[in-house]
Amino acid sequence: MRPQPVQPPGMPVSKTLTPAQKVGNLVYVSGQVALNDKGEVVGKGDFAAQAQHTYENLRRVLEASGSSLRHVVKVTNFLVNPADYAAFNEVRMKVFPENPPASSTVIVKALAMPDLLVEVEAVAVVAQ
Repeated sequence: MRPQPVQPPGMPVSKTLTPAQKVGNLVYVSGQVALNDKGEVVGKGDFAAQAQHTYENLRRVLEASGSSLRHVVKVTNFLVNPADYAAFNEVRMKVFPENPPASSTVIVKALAMPDLLVEVEAVAVVAQ
């Protein structure tokens, strides 16, 4: 079974990664961050705004793959500041109000761009 790359309409195309790879009924989503379709950081300095936009980008990738947020089975979260963990959980509870996915959260020194505060990668199933 060969992986199928997933490129949501409007999202910038990267030469170094694919937003997601679909293999069978599983979708592996690359880390999503708070970038708009022009590659600009959304919500500079505003953790809640970045977390919300990050999940919006995750939703777009999942839907382009035939899945959705409610079919996410595992997330890995990267936060730059441990003090943002409570705010992150508030946003996450709105995104996953029932049956939240398995989750790991890692505090990192920095993300790929200096203004980014949060990154989320995911694994989801495609409902049959």
